[in-house]
Amino acid sequence: MKSQYITDDKETFQVNLARLKKGGSHFEIAINSEEAIAYKEGKDIPIKDILKSEHVYFDVKKGELASEERMKALFDTSEPLKVAEIILKEGEVQLTQEQREKEREKKKAKIIAMISREAIDPKTKLPHPPERIKLAMEEAKVTINEFRTAEEQVEDIVSKLKPIIPISFEKRTLEVKVPANFAGKIQSIARRQGRIVHENWLNDGSFQYTVELSGGLVDKYVENLNNATHGSVEVNEVK
Repeated sequence: MKSQYITDDKETFQVNLARLKKGGSHFEIAINSEEAIAYKEGKDIPIKDILKSEHVYFDVKKGELASEERMKALFDTSEPLKVAEIILKEGEVQLTQEQREKEREKKKAKIIAMISREAIDPKTKLPHPPERIKLAMEEAKVTINEFRTAEEQVEDIVSKLKPIIPISFEKRTLEVKVPANFAGKIQSIARRQGRIVHENWLNDGSFQYTVELSGGLVDKYVENLNNATHGSVEVNEVK
């Protein structure tokens, strides 16, 4: 969804919005849609680069700014960038239908490529060609979520394809150790794409865990961990 956004100098133009309802109030921010989608997918993008304007609104169309008192009461901060970060994490990004379809098609193509590359026919031990996967997805009436990464959606989609074509994904196990200064930050990343089978907080405050996930997710999973920890994470595959 797009709305008319009023700038400080009263110039108007069309922007995308992110919205969050909290404590009976509606909060909105004006955003760059591509950066916002990438952020929702887990990419490390500065909040300033996502926002069209460093303001939080009750109503963007009317140019009605959110009050500092209300933000402080509901978000424990009145700083616009910090409130915007919460809105992006917890709220909904509004896109036009054209933008949604574009994102879905982009992710669909990536998912098909991933399945063709990573999954096999358990009978022949050979991969399925992309066209066969595409037709099976159409038959299974698979829907693509434009706000989730292709990697996050693959496993669920493969399960929907199994009644139509013989297909399986290999599971891989990683041992991960995260330094204390990043241990809290990576919790959502650690659990979002895989199943934690063991975890342990060490005496120095670092977080060590073992995670099981689909083979096709491993590269992206490790990339997200490296981005979040500036490359200080230790990852080893359990053979």
